[in-house]
Amino acid sequence: MAENREKTYVADVDRSIYDIRDVEHDAYRMESGLTPEIVDKLSKEKGDPVWMQQFRLQSLQIYNELRLPDWGPSLEGLDIDHIATYVRPNTKMQNDWANVPQDIKDTFERLGIPQAERKSLAGVGAQYDSELVYHNVRDEVAAEGVVYTDMESALKGEYADMVRKYFMKLVTPRDHKFAALHGAVWSGGSFVYVPKGVHLSIPLQSYFRLNAKGASLHFIEGCSAPKYNVANLHAGCVELYVKKNAKLRYSTIENWSKNMYNLNTKRALVEKGGTIEWVSGSFGSHVGCLYPMSILKGDDSRMEFTGVTFAGAGQDLDTGAKVVHVGKNTSSYMNTRSISKSGGVSTFRSSVVVEKSAKGAKSAVSCQSLMLDSESRSDTIPAMDIKTRDAAVGHEAKIGAISNDAVFYLMSRGMSEEDARALIVSGFADNVSKELPLEYAVEMNNLIRLEMKGSIG
Repeated sequence: MAENREKTYVADVDRSIYDIRDVEHDAYRMESGLTPEIVDKLSKEKGDPVWMQQFRLQSLQIYNELRLPDWGPSLEGLDIDHIATYVRPNTKMQNDWANVPQDIKDTFERLGIPQAERKSLAGVGAQYDSELVYHNVRDEVAAEGVVYTDMESALKGEYADMVRKYFMKLVTPRDHKFAALHGAVWSGGSFVYVPKGVHLSIPLQSYFRLNAKGASLHFIEGCSAPKYNVANLHAGCVELYVKKNAKLRYSTIENWSKNMYNLNTKRALVEKGGTIEWVSGSFGSHVGCLYPMSILKGDDSRMEFTGVTFAGAGQDLDTGAKVVHVGKNTSSYMNTRSISKSGGVSTFRSSVVVEKSAKGAKSAVSCQSLMLDSESRSDTIPAMDIKTRDAAVGHEAKIGAISNDAVFYLMSRGMSEEDARALIVSGFADNVSKELPLEYAVEMNNLIRLEMKGSIG
């Protein structure tokens, strides 16, 4: 009974479940670096069709042509020549949890993946290093025509034409250097297709691309990694196609280790009457650059972005969101919270573009920052490009510190100073937690308490 009690104090949260490093039993590890020979070898190892093999090599050429970004956090500690771009675990993908190798199974059991599937998910995918090791979807969900599989099965199976039609068309290799890197060495990930008129009331969880029409889906992405003494890189890519009158909520809770460079690109294309909702919690990584982008192409389409970022010692988290209004009567709303402590740097960037065609567009951006000490830093960098007079656009930003009066009041009610401050920070971030299913909201609040541990003094 004691083991199942709700975690309510900082001391109850054990970072070790995220930081455990397994003994490496790789079936195959690509040599470090990035050359045409390595990319070609990866493509053959994965059995890519000819068009994908050519796409990888073209992406590599673009990668070599493009420069590193000259803005944002420093990437000096990232040395791609010493990063293995592909590591295959010693197993094939399974749809039965019992058949996953025990060491890999133990890792995901500690992180709660199987329990989460049993309790609250319509389907789940678990990726270990470069490959998915487990993928499953409930029978009743599959019966409605929902396709939820690994990207490589989709690439070679009956949905191959759909993959070729949509793959890296929203986020092209020429977008930036790390998009090109993804195009060259991508591996794993999930493919989701929700048919017209299907509404999923319970969420899916994994990494994915979506093509949905007149449909509704909540997708949860969870990320974590153990601590190592060398730099790790996550250069992921998410492409979302929200068709006419469809609705998608994409939730992410990222708890990467503090040596991770998280350079992820996410983009959604929303057609007439469609809705994209982003819910984002960023807690880990040494350097983070994450700006989900929404293109409101169709009339009456809408976007909401709700996010919280927590930057602690040694972290430089540069996050935000972008939206492009193209269709008439489109609307967007960004509501973010950023927290920084122990010298952490938190930067929020917003970009709002209203095209001339977007008559009647409405957009609002709200950013609130909480700094827990005098060492930390928080910046807000808004950008707006409005090309029509028939639009309503607004931006507000606030910055502050924890009220000593509020801490004193909670301590007078019997709380310790540390618990009082953690409670105030959790309340500050409730814009995200209240948008998540209960199990994930509890975990996010526990992560906040963990980050707060030792912040006093």
